[in-house]
Amino acid sequence: MSACYREQVRFSLTKSKEKVLTYIFLYRNIYLIMARAATTTDVFNAVAEPRRREIIGLLSDGQEWAVNDVVIRLRLAQPAVSKHLGVLRKVGVVTAVKRGQHRLYRLEAARLKEIHDWAKTFERFWTDKISRIKERAEQKAIEKMARENEACSDK
Repeated sequence: MSACYREQVRFSLTKSKEKVLTYIFLYRNIYLIMARAATTTDVFNAVAEPRRREIIGLLSDGQEWAVNDVVIRLRLAQPAVSKHLGVLRKVGVVTAVKRGQHRLYRLEAARLKEIHDWAKTFERFWTDKISRIKERAEQKAIEKMARENEACSDK
């Protein structure tokens, strides 16, 4: 916190009953610190965490994975992996099947379509840049070949 904040710190409730912390600073600046949306509200929030994306990447082979196998492969703590898989299960990105003492997890890739559709709206930006990079590389290659041909003809 800044050194110049007044002793006015308030909690207020929003419509969704989440606590919002409000700091009122000396120069009448007001900063609101909002609570993050729960990770289980939608697919976007669930996959925002890098470790969950690692787990999704591991499960993308289509096989069923036991928690301990994920722990070993990703070198993460078992409670953390279980927590992340639980979040992914709540939003429907993975499903769990209990076989004996083990719970096996499988990716439900169709639930990631929402993210794909959203990201696809921005595809034109990187496609355009890739096209320009390709054109520039081809132009440089043509210039290099012309210089080499010119050097060979001078000999």
